[in-house]
Parts: sequence; C-alpha cells; structure tokens
Amino acid sequence: MRTRTGEARRSRRVPDAPIGSFESVVVGLYNRHMNPMRNLLLWASRNGSLERMVVGNGRFSGLARRFVAGETEEEAIRVVQSLNQRGFQVTLDFLGENTTNLDEARQARDEYLHLLDVIHEHSLQANISIKLTQLGLDLGVDVALEHAEAIARHAHERENSVEVDMEASAYVEDTLAIFETLQKRYGNLGIALQAYLYRTPGDLRRIFQVGGKVRVVKGAYNEPRAIAYQSREEIRRAFGRILEQLLTRDAVRAGVRTAIATHDDFLIQMARTLIRRNQIPREAYEFQFLYGVRRDVQEALVQEAPVRLYVPFGTHWYPYFMRRLAERPANLAFFLRALAGR
Repeated sequence: MRTRTGEARRSRRVPDAPIGSFESVVVGLYNRHMNPMRNLLLWASRNGSLERMVVGNGRFSGLARRFVAGETEEEAIRVVQSLNQRGFQVTLDFLGENTTNLDEARQARDEYLHLLDVIHEHSLQANISIKLTQLGLDLGVDVALEHAEAIARHAHERENSVEVDMEASAYVEDTLAIFETLQKRYGNLGIALQAYLYRTPGDLRRIFQVGGKVRVVKGAYNEPRAIAYQSREEIRRAFGRILEQLLTRDAVRAGVRTAIATHDDFLIQMARTLIRRNQIPREAYEFQFLYGVRRDVQEALVQEAPVRLYVPFGTHWYPYFMRRLAERPANLAFFLRALAGR
C-alpha cells in the first residue's frame, strides 16, 4: 500500500480480541484456516436446507438480532430513530435477493417505495439500499431497470437517495449499467464497489464520468482467484489503492462522494490520513459500518466524522447473517460464544 504514515503503521495489526480470550482462539483459528472456513460459511449462506433449519430455530434468529434490526418495518424504524439520536445516519436495507418471479420483484419494489414514504414522514436521517436481483435482475435487465427507476424517481421526489448494493461477480456489469443509466437521469444514486475484484479500478473510472456516491467494500462473495484477490493482505492493499483514487480533490470535482465501508482499523486510519492530507471536505465522504459490528469504533468515530450505519431488516435475514459470519472472525466468535451460552 503506498500510503505509509507512522500513524497508519502503528495501526496495521489491531487484535480483534484480548489475548487468551475465547474470541482470540476463534480469531486465531480463522486466520490460520481463513479460506476453508470462509468458503464453508459462504456455502452455508446459499444452502436452502440449512436456511430452513436455522430460520425455524428461535435461538438462531435471536442471535441474528445483533446484525439485523428486526423482521418488521416498525422494528427497523425504532432502531433508526435511536441511531439518529446518537448522531448516526442510516441506510436501510429490506433484506432479500434473487427473486424468482415478477410478483416477488414487484413486491420488493413496492416495499422500497413505501419505505421512502415512511422515512419522509418520520423525518429520519436515512436513505435506502437496494439489491437488483431482489428487483428482478435474474428475470431480465429491463425488469430490474424498470423497478429500480421507479425507486430512484420516488427517492428524487422525496429528496432522498438510493444506494445500489453490489452482488456476486456475474451481476457486476449489469449493475453498473443500470446505475449509470439512473444516475444520469436522477443524480441521486450511489453504488458499492468490491475491492477484491480485479476489475474494480476500471469500474471506478466509469463512475467518475457520471458522479454519485461510491461505497467501497472488501467483498463478501466466494469468487475465484481468476477474478478476485484471495488473501486478507491482498484485499486490504486493493482497498487502499481504491481509497487513494477516491479521496482526492479530482474525485470531489467529479462529483464523487466516498463511503469508506470497512471495519479494518488500518484502512480506517489510512482513510483519515488521506482525508486530512488532501483536505477532503466533510460533505464529500463518510465512514460506513454494518449494524452491530464494532460498535465501540462506531461510537468513537461519530464524534469526529460523518458515520452511516447499514441497517438491514426483514424475514430473509439468513444469507446476510451467514455472510457477516464469513467476512470477519470476531463476528464468528460472537456467534459461537453466544451459541455456547458464554
């Protein structure tokens, strides 16, 4: 990584848990066997039989509440109100993906249209995030575009914005094309880019042509080495290179706003260094965290910088929950400790 300030060097290796703790044992095992364990959890996230078993077990759904605001809109709104009072902005995500018929896609569209109305009526500091497969991308690009446009248009009318989640690599090109089309029309979109994909720097150059928010994430899908970095250090370096492109005055002039979506201490420190060095205005960036992850860091950072929490809700929480366990060993440690009643 090219940015090597003394401050960044000191924060390179921040342990996820105290030495000797239950968490440190799980973290150590995960780090030594990262790819097999991660791949197993990602496989489990796509296994329908496991999903039915887990969702039907009240103990598991209770544990998921650490990362999911609830199953209903009312529960989610209460969480958002509490977070807003503590200074956090929020992105709401109605959980679901890979709809298999048009009725499901329309239902997801209507839920988001309604959610925008609720946000407006309650004067919440919140926007929404959408998955295009939830809106029918598997049924055709035209289907997803039609539904996403209805949402983007309604958000524009409500003076709000829409963030587009990035999904598995097979969907990246279509997702970018839909984002570009709607950003040109409405100017109120953001998109997630996954640092572990080799193609991401080129995708970023496309976004510089249309502007909008870029949410940089490491990537949570099981992608092959042919198209994606595999090791934690490779992914971290790739993330850092993207930050060096985004946290610049050129990006600000291009109308690109940066969302630094990571729980990695080294990358958070690197972003803070770049923001100071390049004098990035406060309105041109924000830090993003997942709801329930590294809450101590969230609370400390919100005292000095814009922080937005990604808050999912809904009944289709299982795939999301399993991906959270796969992407960070401390999350897995929390889950196992709770499961063991410790």
